[in-house]
Amino acid sequence: KPSTLSREAFVKAFADIYEHSPWVAEKAYDLGLDASVDQIEGLHQRMSDILLIADHAAQLALINAHPDLAGKAAVQGQLTEASTNEQAGAGIHQCTAEEFQRFTELNDAYKAKFKFPFIMAVKGSNRHQILAAFETRIHNAVDTEFKCALA
Repeated sequence: KPSTLSREAFVKAFADIYEHSPWVAEKAYDLGLDASVDQIEGLHQRMSDILLIADHAAQLALINAHPDLAGKAAVQGQLTEASTNEQAGAGIHQCTAEEFQRFTELNDAYKAKFKFPFIMAVKGSNRHQILAAFETRIHNAVDTEFKCALA
């Protein structure tokens, strides 16, 4: 049960819920644990609330900690285990050379426009759906994409 964990154990267990941003788990623990965090919905709500009330700089740092989808970190095996599993589950590792090239082009164009990486919860999606979302979302406004990245 998360509510019974020490701070160290809690942070270790939930540090990578948000990519390379253990501060969210630390803050969740520091706010005090109760039985609500023993349910996945309660824990998710707690951590989401922390992220949404964080200052813009902290939110941007969290967004920028995310790797590019099908990017160099994925190719070089430098993703967290959770990201590796999520991207593999979406079939990103099965991209053709042309699809990898398109991911690279979209990643570069997206970062040039928005100044942060494209973020999408890819679980339950395939590489074709992800590329389609990329193609659509690259036309959004910066504020819209910032909110999508935090969602």
